[in-house]
Amino acid sequence: MTAKNFQNSLQKVVNSTSFPKYVYNRNPRNLEKLCIAYKPDGWHLEKPGRSYWHRLFVERSSRALTAYVKHYTGHIPVQASTKEWAIRKHLYSAVDKGAYFNLSRVLASRCLQFGITEMYSEFQPTEEIDGCDTNLQIFINELKNCGVTLKEPERYINPRPSDLERPDKAWDYF
Repeated sequence: MTAKNFQNSLQKVVNSTSFPKYVYNRNPRNLEKLCIAYKPDGWHLEKPGRSYWHRLFVERSSRALTAYVKHYTGHIPVQASTKEWAIRKHLYSAVDKGAYFNLSRVLASRCLQFGITEMYSEFQPTEEIDGCDTNLQIFINELKNCGVTLKEPERYINPRPSDLERPDKAWDYF
């Protein structure tokens, strides 16, 4: 096939195809990725607050370790636990430092597959001297190394015409 024949056949396909006038977005998380979705503020008397779209929870029992991401609506889109046999069979213990390290890698890969790259976390990594890291710090550091950000961007609020400062739009950076 020559270039001219290919160009003619491509032109026929483009002319015969009709494109829809409107495109409907069926992704419920799209507005959160654009930072324009509603972010609940909670009540002003609540101590930890509720200004997040996704929040990280880490729970430890005597026999297992569970980490999950909770949406502000109460839905849990991503969860990983050492109770799962696929994870448990590769661990020496379900609650030691190796379990925290590997569970954070599994949770990070599941979050990235699901499309959650930013989440709110009460736990922030701190720099310790002499390599004295706690299990939770190991978990958080490995989660950050795998590409998950533990701070959500601020919600974009459309400025009024009378506002002096106009913030940058979040979708201009992508």
